[in-house]
Amino acid sequence: MAESTISIAALSLFAIFCTFYLVDGELQTFGRVLNPTELGLKKEKLSHFLMYRHDIVSGPNPTAIEVASAPTTRNSSTFFGGVVMMDDPLTEGPELSSKLVGRAQGFYASAGINELAMLVNFNFAFMVGEYNGSTISIMGRDALLSEKVREMPIVGGAGVFRFARGYVQVRTQKVNVTSGDAVIEYNIYVFHY
Repeated sequence: MAESTISIAALSLFAIFCTFYLVDGELQTFGRVLNPTELGLKKEKLSHFLMYRHDIVSGPNPTAIEVASAPTTRNSSTFFGGVVMMDDPLTEGPELSSKLVGRAQGFYASAGINELAMLVNFNFAFMVGEYNGSTISIMGRDALLSEKVREMPIVGGAGVFRFARGYVQVRTQKVNVTSGDAVIEYNIYVFHY
C-alpha cells in the first residue's frame, strides 16, 4: 500500500515536471502571467463614439469594390456569395463633407441565401486626436433589411484600444437606389484601457 502511494506520488511529480519541458528538453518560457500595470494598463473605461461610414460603390473613385462572387451571385436576390472590399471614409456627421475621423477598412460578404444578411469584418482606423493610429475591430452579422438597428460585436483593437471589447449599433441613414451608395450610422460602445 505504501509503495503504491509513493509510486503514484512519484508519477504525479514526474507528470508535473514534464509539463514544464518541451519535447526537446528545453524549459517552456513562452507563456507567463503578467501584471496589467507592467504593460501600462490602467483602469478600464467605457467610451462612446458616433460616426458615419460612407460606402461609395459608384463613380470613378469608389471606396468599396466587388472582389469575388460565385457563378450564381448575379442571379441571387440577396447577392449571395458576393464579397466587397472597402476603404470607406468615417465622418463626424452624416454628410460626406463632415470632418473625416478615420477609415473603415475590411470587407463585407453576402452570407444570406434567403435574406440580405452580410458578414462584416473591418477595422475602424482612426486619424484624429488621441485616437490617431488606433483601431477598433468589428466582426459580425448585418441583416440590412430585417432589422432597423443592427448590433455587432467589437472583437478587439490596437493602440488606445488594446484589449477592446464592446458592441456597435448600426443604422442605415441613406441609400441611393440608383448608385448603390450608402451612409451608415455607427454608435460604438467600447471598453478599453
